[in-house]
Amino acid sequence: MTWQIYDTWVVIVGALCAMACALPGAQLVLRRRSMMGDAISHAVLPGVAIAFLVTASSDPWVMIAGAVVIGILTTVLVDFVQRAGRTEVGASMGIVFTALFALGLVLIRLFADDVHIDPHVVIYGSIELSYLDQVDVFGWSIPRGAVVNGAALLINVILFLVFAKELKLTAFDESLAASMGFRPRLVQGVLMAMTAVTAVMAFETVGSILVVAMIVVPGASAWLMVDRYGPMLAWTMAFAVGAAVLGHLAALIVPGWFGFDGGMSTSGAMAVMSGVLFVAAWTLSPRHGLIARAWARRQLALRIAKEDILGLLYRFEEGTRQGDEPLSASDIREALSVSRSVAVGALRGVRGAGQVTVVSDRLQLTDDGRVAARALVRTHRLWERFLWERLGLRPDHLHGTADRLEHFTSPSMIEELAEHDEGEDPHGRPIPPAGE
Repeated sequence: MTWQIYDTWVVIVGALCAMACALPGAQLVLRRRSMMGDAISHAVLPGVAIAFLVTASSDPWVMIAGAVVIGILTTVLVDFVQRAGRTEVGASMGIVFTALFALGLVLIRLFADDVHIDPHVVIYGSIELSYLDQVDVFGWSIPRGAVVNGAALLINVILFLVFAKELKLTAFDESLAASMGFRPRLVQGVLMAMTAVTAVMAFETVGSILVVAMIVVPGASAWLMVDRYGPMLAWTMAFAVGAAVLGHLAALIVPGWFGFDGGMSTSGAMAVMSGVLFVAAWTLSPRHGLIARAWARRQLALRIAKEDILGLLYRFEEGTRQGDEPLSASDIREALSVSRSVAVGALRGVRGAGQVTVVSDRLQLTDDGRVAARALVRTHRLWERFLWERLGLRPDHLHGTADRLEHFTSPSMIEELAEHDEGEDPHGRPIPPAGE
């Protein structure tokens, strides 16, 4: 593979296009209306065609005006179909955008001699040819796609800065925004217009179908990475640029792996790589990723198992008689009813914390372990007392419920439960006093 200036410009155009699309897309993701970007990117096609037929002009501003009108109309029609047809929002979006997209294709095919719009370009884009169409900007020859998509990005950034408070507040709580004097419907209209204009300006770069990936996926990926608005926008832009760079590299390299001499569609590869980046975020996200959640579940299982070990040993000490042998590790593993790896890990944990000693495979609580175990058993029996006395649960239903609740009880909740402490649980077993 030989990298040329052509490849650099393809990546620049793709990155500008992806960032311009991803910025309003992040807002749509936050509003849980991601597919509205899909609807608008398809629905603006008849607006572009009608604007050309009415004005007989291919001026970009005419096309943009048509896109804005049809974009806002799409939002109104989706809301109307949702209310009048009593359909859920996803179905109403599907009805509206498929009908309008089909209308746009029919108009283009019907008036093909008058409408100078290539359906193939509209659908799939032509980012590979962007370098050949250059314009003069301050004495520099720059691909028109870079100028168009750069302008779209600049406009979106300015609008995001101007309407920063409105966009942020209405994205999270429209009712609060309305009570503070903002107009959520107007803000949503501006966002839909922004999305429509961006989609039109991205047509020639990545096409109306693939632009959906550029609108939705970077924002969805960023949402997995962080829980704050500002960093999410930064991650959104990073994912958009990453999709453009990796997409063009994949278009150049991947076909060779399968013995093909020619490259593949860069816009298609960009969409694919945005999906790859989403999977990477879904897997590696520090809080919401598959690995992080699996690790959190493992740690939770270990914590509960360690607490159950302490509780088992404390109850055994309570009921032990002269001559009874202490519990063995195998007895504990059998009583826990968890996987062997979790049981072994929990046993190592309580030993490492100095809460349990092991002598000849027999387990005994240390002083520290006994204090922790007493507090746990106290919480358990307070819950049993509360569930029996206040909620009326039968005695044979108390243990399982209290066994789950004891692991998630805060100190303040324990204080409230202690108000019902009458010295023993419904089974007649003593409730350990606090602080012993």
